[in-house]
Amino acid sequence: MGHYRALLFDLDGTLAETDSLHLPTWVEVLLPHGIEVDEAFYRENISGRSNAEVVRDLLPDLSDEEGRSISEAKEMSFRELAVDLEPLPGLLDFLQEIRARGLATGLVTNAPAENVGAVLPALKLQDFFDTIVLSIEVEAVKPDPAPYDEALKKLDVGPEVALAFEDSVSGIASAVGAGIPTVGITSTQEPEKLRKAGVFMVAKDFTDPNLRALI
Repeated sequence: MGHYRALLFDLDGTLAETDSLHLPTWVEVLLPHGIEVDEAFYRENISGRSNAEVVRDLLPDLSDEEGRSISEAKEMSFRELAVDLEPLPGLLDFLQEIRARGLATGLVTNAPAENVGAVLPALKLQDFFDTIVLSIEVEAVKPDPAPYDEALKKLDVGPEVALAFEDSVSGIASAVGAGIPTVGITSTQEPEKLRKAGVFMVAKDFTDPNLRALI
């Protein structure tokens, strides 16, 4: 192994367990519309999807503007909570190791720029990534491969020497669609589900010794 030149990471659920913050903020904004969100509902209908999609699906009668204001309110509460986020176990050591080996790094996320601006400092990673690709900037959200294609282009590496880390089915579809070997982090979904989506290995978090073996 060890032939990888670039490692690409999703943000939510991959660098940090953020669902426990996203869940209550969705509960808060959807309740007035008569939608009760619990964990099962969240996993089924919200996790890993873009806000715009979620709002369109759950509240099809709203105008775009109303939909946007729900998303914005939700993300504002999320950012207030984000200051207390912890990195996934083993992440910081793993990232240090990557740095020490001189590998390129990228962050590829559907999250809005303001969230990235709130989450990375909370994890002390604001200066870590060589490139950050926001799907909003490529105008295509995961599961579309465009965000990962863009990251490869920015880092000037081919997909076969890149490695992606994802925790959601839509994220895996995006990375695999771009031809990148992908590791599934099982922080939010069952390992089986991630395997079906196309990952070549799963890990609970970054303490898994098999991940070290890869790089």
